[in-house]
Amino acid sequence: MDLNFSGADLAFQREVRDWFAAHTPEALRRRVRTGQMLEREEIVNWQRRLDDRGFLVVGWPEAHGGPGWTPTQRYLFDLERAAANAPIGLSMGVIMLGPVLMAFGTDAQKAQYLPRIRRCEDWWCQGYSEPGAGSDLASLSCSAVPDGDDYVVNGSKIWTTYAHWATHMFCLVRTQKTGRKQEGISFLLIEMDRPGIDVRPIVSIDGKHHLNQVFLTDVRVPRGDLVGAPGQGWEIAKYLLTHERTSIAGVADSKAALANLLQAAGQRGWGGRTLREDAAMSLRLARAEIDLTALEYTNLRVLSSTTAGKAPGPESSLLKLMGTAVQQTLAELALEVGAELAWPWHPDGPLAESDHAHAMERHAFARACTIYGGSDEVQKSVLAKSMLARAASR
Repeated sequence: MDLNFSGADLAFQREVRDWFAAHTPEALRRRVRTGQMLEREEIVNWQRRLDDRGFLVVGWPEAHGGPGWTPTQRYLFDLERAAANAPIGLSMGVIMLGPVLMAFGTDAQKAQYLPRIRRCEDWWCQGYSEPGAGSDLASLSCSAVPDGDDYVVNGSKIWTTYAHWATHMFCLVRTQKTGRKQEGISFLLIEMDRPGIDVRPIVSIDGKHHLNQVFLTDVRVPRGDLVGAPGQGWEIAKYLLTHERTSIAGVADSKAALANLLQAAGQRGWGGRTLREDAAMSLRLARAEIDLTALEYTNLRVLSSTTAGKAPGPESSLLKLMGTAVQQTLAELALEVGAELAWPWHPDGPLAESDHAHAMERHAFARACTIYGGSDEVQKSVLAKSMLARAASR
């Protein structure tokens, strides 16, 4: 793998850097940098601005509106986006559902939904987990029973991010109860304003409302909103999760977080030394940087071997496993550095307006990183099965 960027790549990087510098509102930068939850309209307006410039669906093939970038260009773009403290577009539609529709959707579904995903005219949430089916997703019980031209859906979904803002949900439902439990699952698109849908808030450990439980009672959904064939949902779900787990690795955002952390650690400490000069803190920062560098090189290898529109393989589980661990480490370090910078504390002191004002919220919610998108235990099982399969084929 050649780690040297070409002249054209470096020129592309400068172009992207200049665009973010000129077009990212300062208020938005600050909210991202300090870890604040964005408002709905902020997300919609930013996604549309990215789409206007061709900077939104960077992983989509050109046939569906993607820019046709190389893996290196996509990597450089994400580095500059994160370094500018700019958010990405809504991952549910852009990163997860879009590739699924391209691979499994009908021509009518692609024509209807893909342009609306780009313009953020439809806001998608993900109906996967249930109260009794989290890491063991194949045990889901939310049912979809055929009735004329419709499916009638009953059940509930939980931990549904932004369901209170969403216009649509892509949902795993059980259409068959016999045979292997994975074979009876289907992938259904559901409009959130249909009668029988009740969204109830879940306030998470960071004190924010971005999660929900969704109850579906006799919800009628046209059969034409089924993606793929009946019973193909498990295959589609695994395809989607490889895209999700790769994006969850968050290499670019972790690099930006580490850069901010190193800068802060060089500002203040005790006994005339900065935190970066403290032996114990310096060692922990160095270990975090080494782990992040290893993650980055792994991510580069995956990008270099994956063509646009094609899902990565089990290596996405490795990225997710390593990436979320790095995120938790950085969140913990940010909390400790923020506490040092804020001491002595005062209600009207510098912490209220500092980049570390929301460090506790970020640290608290980061505990979920190694659970959502498939827990650490699930990722290790995926990797073990892959390695054993390779060994058996030799």
